[in-house]
Amino acid sequence: MPIHRIVHLSKMTGTAGSEGHLLTLLDGLRQREMDAQLWILVEPDNPVQEYVDRASALGIPVQRLEIRRDLDPRLWRQLIKRFRDEQPDVVHTHLLHADLHGIPAAHWAGVPTIVSSRHNDDKFRRALPMRLLNRWLWRQTNGGIAISEAIRQFCIQVEGARPERIHTVHYGLDPALVTTPADARQSLLDTLHLPAETLIAGSVCRLIEQKGLRFALEGFAQIAPQVPQAHYIIAGDGALRSELEDQASALHLESRVHFLGWRSDAHAIMAGLDVLLAPSLWEGFGLVFLEAMALHVPIISTRVSAIPEVVVDGETGWLIAPQDTPATAAALLDALTHPDSRRARGLAGYERLQAHFTVRAMIERTLAIYRALETHS
Repeated sequence: MPIHRIVHLSKMTGTAGSEGHLLTLLDGLRQREMDAQLWILVEPDNPVQEYVDRASALGIPVQRLEIRRDLDPRLWRQLIKRFRDEQPDVVHTHLLHADLHGIPAAHWAGVPTIVSSRHNDDKFRRALPMRLLNRWLWRQTNGGIAISEAIRQFCIQVEGARPERIHTVHYGLDPALVTTPADARQSLLDTLHLPAETLIAGSVCRLIEQKGLRFALEGFAQIAPQVPQAHYIIAGDGALRSELEDQASALHLESRVHFLGWRSDAHAIMAGLDVLLAPSLWEGFGLVFLEAMALHVPIISTRVSAIPEVVVDGETGWLIAPQDTPATAAALLDALTHPDSRRARGLAGYERLQAHFTVRAMIERTLAIYRALETHS
């Protein structure tokens, strides 16, 4: 029987890379006449209404199921019943909580095809209990999708996924959807009360250890005296915000580093940058890189995980070793003092986005994997 009804399951606490990716993926599947639905696991005090509204505006059917703890037997029972009632052709899980509850429930409910997408290689996944758990979960699936080749290799080598059953499908982004006001840069300068000649490096991310912002601040501190017109903005929020603010103060950068907090206009902020600074310690993919490429913004990032699959050193940006303050400083100095190089790398990034990271390719590849897995299940 041809695949038609597809349930995507993911836990949601906000909107980041994987959550935005899901909206693009399900919208594309529905445009190809698939009955693609989104079931989200939500905590009792966080219904993620803004995200649900975004999905509904795209015509994506959304169901919310409450998850009360990391292991929730009530949720397993609820999912088994719903899968039996709805009879999806495919259940496709995303992220750990959905894998842990959705894969066994779909298996016990007799769903014909079970797929898991892997979006990251977080350090906790290397611990022995997690490795054993994921090995067991992979045995309950028909196959999987990794958002980068780096994640695919991690799943094979660490989690025991069968190489022939896990496939790489990069995120896709339509640059036409990354819209910003024509005066985005001037608006950013006006907000920060900065003159027109200011050079702006910026990070747009959650303020967590993974993003390596401590090294970004140290690198910026090294070049700040040499480039007095340079400023560094950090758009986003997270557990490390106060610690990073204290670090900026200790480095005497209070007037040169600007913490903007969480912003709903992240694309407009990014459009105002001269260079995106993203010195991640690990990264499953990094949708923010595609967004920067759509806006012709060159990228300074690290040579870790999936990043070299997206950012090409010397062509679309600068790649450095992680946790390397001198290398961060050198890349910042090169980017901020060579405007022609910035423009060339920004344009090359846009061209690379259009050639290698299209939404069409992501959707068609995903559908082809569903059909291949169905054939072999």
